[in-house]
Amino acid sequence: MVSSLTAALTPEMRAHTLAEALPWLTHYRDTIVVIKYGGNAMIDDDLKRAFAEDMVFLRTVGVKPVVVHGGGPQINEMLSRLGLEGEFKGGYRVTTPEVMEVARMVLFGKVGRELVNLINQFGPYAVGTSGEDASLFTARQRYAVVDGVQEDIGLVGDIVDVEPSTIVDLIQAGRIPVVSTIAPGNDGHVYNVNADSAAAALAQALGAERLLVLTNVEGLYTEWPDKESLVSKITISGARSVFPRLESGMIPKIESAVEAVDHGVKAASIIDGRIAHSVLLELLTSGGIGTMIIPDGEDPVVRADHLIYRHSYGMDEEGIVYGADRRPYTGDDKQKPADPDSDQ
Repeated sequence: MVSSLTAALTPEMRAHTLAEALPWLTHYRDTIVVIKYGGNAMIDDDLKRAFAEDMVFLRTVGVKPVVVHGGGPQINEMLSRLGLEGEFKGGYRVTTPEVMEVARMVLFGKVGRELVNLINQFGPYAVGTSGEDASLFTARQRYAVVDGVQEDIGLVGDIVDVEPSTIVDLIQAGRIPVVSTIAPGNDGHVYNVNADSAAAALAQALGAERLLVLTNVEGLYTEWPDKESLVSKITISGARSVFPRLESGMIPKIESAVEAVDHGVKAASIIDGRIAHSVLLELLTSGGIGTMIIPDGEDPVVRADHLIYRHSYGMDEEGIVYGADRRPYTGDDKQKPADPDSDQ
């Protein structure tokens, strides 16, 4: 059966596409890849199915995917139905006890179960779990800083400990863990944890090869809204330099990606979840999509393990990453990225 999307491709083009994936399939086989599932990918039915297919594809070829999901749009919808208002400060949802009840129900009972069921249409692969199970996550209350002022945002937590043994057991059993980001604290409270932060913490604890963060923008821009200023690659120092100028919804995504790479994850990518099969495009094609964050000191173009070799927009023929004005991007350009929907 030929897909309508590929019907126009010649046999040679199909063969080239398949052959292009070979070095990446070899590289990622038997490695752990943590994917933060969020944005339009979790509200559009076609994108949901495409994401589930990507997870099954990765498992089938020997990659070990671990999914961490948010549920911002679904939480907002349920709060609206219940007559409760949603409020955000500093990119984080203000979580009262009432909002916490809704978040807990929606994340594990609706979003997580739906994704598990989609994946399991292809076989008994996915298992849903949460940060509360087997002490996977332990959290403590966090505060937001808005215009230099510390703000109480309720039952919102930062992860302070990860006990990944349950996830490791699932991976070794050939399962695809699907993790909801609710976490208990040592103070007896249960906290709503930002899914970007949770994915980064879990990637570090698992020794993951890659962290992918799905969002509703193409990646990181140096001169937003100039679409030609999309950054293909950036070091952690370059990424940190733009923190003060990030829009609130992008803050946890970039901070979490940087934190993961700074603590051992080989690379983290912010990718456009509005594109069907964006995970496969990022991992298994030479072009990739979105913005890749790499360690300081890494060659921004070619690494010996072939992890980062791309011919994407923003590079010259020598593979140097450029900003909109064709200067090498060092993190000094002004940054004004889009503000995607929070998935917390």
